[in-house]
Amino acid sequence: MPKDHGIGAAQKRREDVRFLTGAGQYTDDINTYGQAYCHFLRSDVAHGKITSIDTSAAEAMPGVVRIFTGKDFEGIGGLPCGWQVTDKHGEPMKEPAHPVLAQGKVRHVGDPICAVIADTLDQARDAAEAIEVEIEDLPAVVDMKAALESGAALVHDDLADNLCYDWQFGSDQEAVDKAFAEAAHVTTLELVNNRLVANPMEPRVALGEYNRANDESTLYTTSQNPHVIRLLMGAFVLGIPEHKLRVVAPDVGGGFGTKIFHYAEEAFVTFASRQINRPVKWTSTRSEAFMSDAHGRDHVTKIELALDADNNFIGLRTDTLANMGAYLSTFSSSVPTWLHGTLMAGNYKTPAIQVNVKAVFTNTVPVDAYRGAGRPEATFQLERLVDKAARELGVDPIKLRRQNFIESFPYATPVAVEYDTGDYVATMDKLEAMIDIPGFAARRAESEAKGKLRGLGVNCYIEACGIAPSNLVGQLGARAGLYDAATVRVNATGSISVMVGAHSHGQGHETAFPQVVADMLGIDESMIDIVHGDTSKIPFGMGTYGSRSLAVCGSAMVCATEKIINKAKKIAAHLMEASEGDIELKDGQFTVAGTDKSVAWGDVTLAAYVPHNYPLTEIEPGLEETAFYDPANFTYPAGAYACEVEVDPETGKVTIERFAAADDFGNVVNPMIVEGQVHGGLAQGIGQALLESCVYDSDGQLLSASYMDYAMPRAGDVPFYMVDHSCATPCTHNPLGVKGCGEAGAIGSPPAVVNAVLDALNHAGHDVAHIDMPVSPHRVWQAMQG
Repeated sequence: MPKDHGIGAAQKRREDVRFLTGAGQYTDDINTYGQAYCHFLRSDVAHGKITSIDTSAAEAMPGVVRIFTGKDFEGIGGLPCGWQVTDKHGEPMKEPAHPVLAQGKVRHVGDPICAVIADTLDQARDAAEAIEVEIEDLPAVVDMKAALESGAALVHDDLADNLCYDWQFGSDQEAVDKAFAEAAHVTTLELVNNRLVANPMEPRVALGEYNRANDESTLYTTSQNPHVIRLLMGAFVLGIPEHKLRVVAPDVGGGFGTKIFHYAEEAFVTFASRQINRPVKWTSTRSEAFMSDAHGRDHVTKIELALDADNNFIGLRTDTLANMGAYLSTFSSSVPTWLHGTLMAGNYKTPAIQVNVKAVFTNTVPVDAYRGAGRPEATFQLERLVDKAARELGVDPIKLRRQNFIESFPYATPVAVEYDTGDYVATMDKLEAMIDIPGFAARRAESEAKGKLRGLGVNCYIEACGIAPSNLVGQLGARAGLYDAATVRVNATGSISVMVGAHSHGQGHETAFPQVVADMLGIDESMIDIVHGDTSKIPFGMGTYGSRSLAVCGSAMVCATEKIINKAKKIAAHLMEASEGDIELKDGQFTVAGTDKSVAWGDVTLAAYVPHNYPLTEIEPGLEETAFYDPANFTYPAGAYACEVEVDPETGKVTIERFAAADDFGNVVNPMIVEGQVHGGLAQGIGQALLESCVYDSDGQLLSASYMDYAMPRAGDVPFYMVDHSCATPCTHNPLGVKGCGEAGAIGSPPAVVNAVLDALNHAGHDVAHIDMPVSPHRVWQAMQG
């Protein structure tokens, strides 16, 4: 029987009631007394020297309160990068300044030059059009290879070149060289992980409010981690003491990584509100989002696999160019290195691996984490390479993978991580059962009868979730701890408020977190409320990204609840005049083992707050506990995916007919939420594989700056998915045994789609080694023409 409550129950998300009825409160819904509006004048050139700014006409226009330029921020800190990477020579990466408003130069289309504050938004926009800015055009560098050539235009004049760092990691050079020298076969592939724009449903919004009476600032913002924004903006940009700065992230309509980071607009409205003593609000338009939100991916890679005569993987090496854009975003430096290079072992026992990454500055929007953050890039490289190797060797791609699977755990990879548990054979077994391989020939024949080509693509993936432990990531360059925290406050009548450091913006925390606490206490989930998103109410936490919510914050919640149970048992023992060691808690009742004595949860919680009814001389009144949790290791979800496509040889159009995902997420708290997370990730991965691409021309103009030119997946572009997460190997080092599920679909799906397209083409006699994403009809048709 399926569970109807507690851990493992497929409960509907309680937060959806307010979302579906229009009762959610998003940042743009917040308006305060005396509020002014902000509009940014942004650069329309990718690279240029600002020679003059004339705001006089604009300042005289109706409703204009004040106009800010880069001069107003001289002496004020720029936006910081939260992760320092050390290159292969032991030198720290280059960290050029990232001003709130452009100072001296503009470095990408969309770089903010001026900010107009007016009584209305229309007045601010009108005034921005009256500002006269003279910019001396400079050559733009967009292509990463060209940016590294001698004599290339410099994105930052204070740097000698456009190289941020040259990072190398993995096995020693001798071991890698030996593997390739002794290889019976080497497969080589050059590929692109296409640049993407996250496009959450809700664009970014920031509202700064200053209270002169107590010298406190409040920032309302669309953020995945309000405490981190408070830390970065207060300490490193504006110099506001943390106790004088409150950051509130209310309901947030999706993030996908792009709302992790500290943005210039947040710092600006907070600063400006203090300057004019009025609240200042900025709401991004969708076109602004395309040129101001951090983009994702954008890697160019050469990857090589060495195999012995028995087709065992013996060596792997990669060389990647990773685009940083014009500035370092908050976590940008870590994505192509520690979140990408450490996953290059994949599911395979390759003994020698070396990863090289050159991070490059270009005149484009900054690039940072996007759903999966480094792991999709690694998985796409590796799984396309394995498929190409199988085709070159004439062996079955599933058999080649199975032969090289890691089967013994824990397993220490050559790229510094240790997988604690997993069963890649089981997930592949499950996948094969789901996709009906024996029936594929008949389905292919049916497609051919219609004049279509049919292909089947498979792949495996593994990801590292949790982004922890703090002592390890600190050694790797993280400038913050990556623990999380929870406070469990039990009220006198037995209801509970749980304050968590993780932020919910689609993950379902308000449903899943109560399931955990309710299961531990044996009470109804309706008695538990989740509080998040307000730094004045929640313990210091590191926010939500990297599929870390349950694994890290959920574990902190378990630890705090265990403290609650321990104290409650002391109270129950006193009430029943029994030994604390004999007290048991089940179904909301405390009992004395071996007797019929019992006391209800509500009676114990009331006694905690009304101790004069039950004198508790050795126990403090109240029932509230806080716990911080810093994990011992990453968690390692893994899985196997399969895709079947039809290709129209007349047009090159690809249609996904079937898609199956077999995932190992460890223990699952809410299967319905997990399934929804996988569905969403698969849609985004399919979008990357077939449709989405952020494109610049050679002058740095963004050609795909709206939905007219950037192809987002629609319902008709994706199939009904077959999803399974029954092959669970629980995580061994967190109390819930969970691994994380939020990014898996986006990580595992792109190579499955591309492998399926190539299978269709090659079966039809087209010798096609690779097609870069997005696998558009034009690219497929071109490939078929040879």
